[in-house]
Amino acid sequence: MTAGAKERMSWAYLASYWIFGTALRIWNHYRSHDPENVPRKGPCIIASNHASFLDPLVVGCGVSFRQIFFMGRRSLSKNPLMRWWMNSIGVVFVDRDRGDVGAIKAGLRILKSGRPFFLFPEGTRTLDGNLQPAKGGVGFLIARAAAPVVPVYVKGTFEASPKGRFGIRRAPISVWYGAPIQPEEYAGFLADRDGYVGLGAMVMARIAELKAKADASQAEPPGPGRGNPAPE
Repeated sequence: MTAGAKERMSWAYLASYWIFGTALRIWNHYRSHDPENVPRKGPCIIASNHASFLDPLVVGCGVSFRQIFFMGRRSLSKNPLMRWWMNSIGVVFVDRDRGDVGAIKAGLRILKSGRPFFLFPEGTRTLDGNLQPAKGGVGFLIARAAAPVVPVYVKGTFEASPKGRFGIRRAPISVWYGAPIQPEEYAGFLADRDGYVGLGAMVMARIAELKAKADASQAEPPGPGRGNPAPE
C-alpha cells in the first residue's frame, strides 16, 4: 500500500460489521470505549484477551474506520461456507496443534503492508474468565513486526457465551481499547527468547490494566449501546 493511500474494506467485511454490530447492540447492549486508540493508518497489532468465540466480532465492531485482519483456527475452514466468509473478511488460518509458522509469516505480511492485525496473546479461550499468560510466539511476532501494539480488553463475552456453552446469553458486552504500546517502549525485550516472553507478559499486563479500569467503571444504564459511526 502506498503512503497516503486510503484503505478499502471488503464488501463482506462491511456487511459483517453492520450485521454483527447491530445484533450485539440489540442483544448485548454493546458499547465500545476509546476506539480512537487504534491508529488510523499504518501497521498495528491489536492484542485482546480471549474468553469467547464472540471476541473477534466484538473487537472488530468497535472500530469503524479500518478493516482488521484476524487469525482463526484452521479447523473452521472445513465448512465451505465458513471458509469462504472467513477468507472474504481477511482471516488467516492457524494450525494451533503444530504451531503454524506460516500463519505468523502471513500476519507479518499483513503488517508490512500497513494493515492492522488482530491476535490473542493467550492463544486459547479462558475456562474460568480470568486472564491467562501470553504464548511464546506472540512476543516473537511483535518483535519482528516492530509495530504499535494496541491492548484491548473485552468484558462480558465470558458471561454471554463461554467455551462449551451453546447459545448467547443477553449479558452486557463492552470493549476497551488502550493506548498503543510503541516499539520504543518494548525495544528492551528484543534481545533473546526470554525477551519475547517478557514482551508477551508486558502486553498482558496492559490488558490487565484495562480490565481493572473496566471492572472499576460504574455500571452503565441498560440501553441500545453506543452506536459506532459508519465505516469510512
